[in-house]
Amino acid sequence: MPVQTQNATAGRWLWTCRAGFEAHLYEELAWAEAAPRLLGEALVESDAPEGPPPAFARAGYQVLAPLPPGPTDAQADAVARALTGQRGARPWVLQAFTPDTPRGNTRAAAAEALEAAVRARLPAERLLDDARRAREAGALLVGLCVAPDGVGALGLVAAREALSLAPGGRRRMRREGESPSRAAMKLEEALDGLALEPGRGDVCVDLGAAPGGWTQRLVARGAKVVAVDPARLMPELAAHARVEHVQESAFAYAPDAPVDWLFCDMAWRPLEVAQLLAKWGRRGWAGHLVANIKLPMKDKNPILHRVRHILVEDGGWAGLTLRQLYHDRDEVTVTAHRVR
Repeated sequence: MPVQTQNATAGRWLWTCRAGFEAHLYEELAWAEAAPRLLGEALVESDAPEGPPPAFARAGYQVLAPLPPGPTDAQADAVARALTGQRGARPWVLQAFTPDTPRGNTRAAAAEALEAAVRARLPAERLLDDARRAREAGALLVGLCVAPDGVGALGLVAAREALSLAPGGRRRMRREGESPSRAAMKLEEALDGLALEPGRGDVCVDLGAAPGGWTQRLVARGAKVVAVDPARLMPELAAHARVEHVQESAFAYAPDAPVDWLFCDMAWRPLEVAQLLAKWGRRGWAGHLVANIKLPMKDKNPILHRVRHILVEDGGWAGLTLRQLYHDRDEVTVTAHRVR
């Protein structure tokens, strides 16, 4: 890791990640022959990688230019000139962010000031304030990375190709009411990135459901849930009219009929979980998949490679995404669907 944060290179890609996972992201990009370089805590740059997006990246932007040194107004002038010099008239979603580290967080006020100064210099009709509409509007995400050691970068990514619509990939979810665990926020973040999510009348299976974090959020959306776990659910969930608690192992359970969604968040060996999920795909037991895969302390990338192979080649799951989300720790979130 560099002692001081390094400037990103124009034309290359700037990736953000969870602090402590820089080496895993670096290795993943090296496997993709993308010539990665560590810039500092939670920041890695590379060429555009071949194949699927890196799982350990929270967000990625193609660097238009490093931020020049100097006061905020001078930086904002340079950013505004660079943006207005771009061809086309696509709307912009302006997002300033800092690396998600203790040192990076000290630059939060500077990032806010820079975003406000840039916003004041851009034509209001080009700015889109609601990032949730960015993909349907064909917008560009404009990332202003304000890092420690006087370093920063201006980057762009098409919203439809973005890993995350949140600044720097920090998608903080609010813990609703008395959710039983952090698991509920992981699910909310996973569903937030999908074009389709479970709703009223959908039938969901939640493997490894206890104590009920994911089941609770699915019921709140109006879904019917088959919660599979030998352990007990929270009493209010176990008694809910739209919850059926099946007290048996997830590996032994089979549905009576195909369901709309399969969910899984089990603290179990990753390859065995992948094989279980592949069985559901191969047998056509579910139309959509959202799962959390726990990772070992070492050799994370080889495991991810095997998980991907099992789900696609053995399970027939399509549209596979494999990402370490903001609320994930030593784990990744998988989403996929079956081709009907």
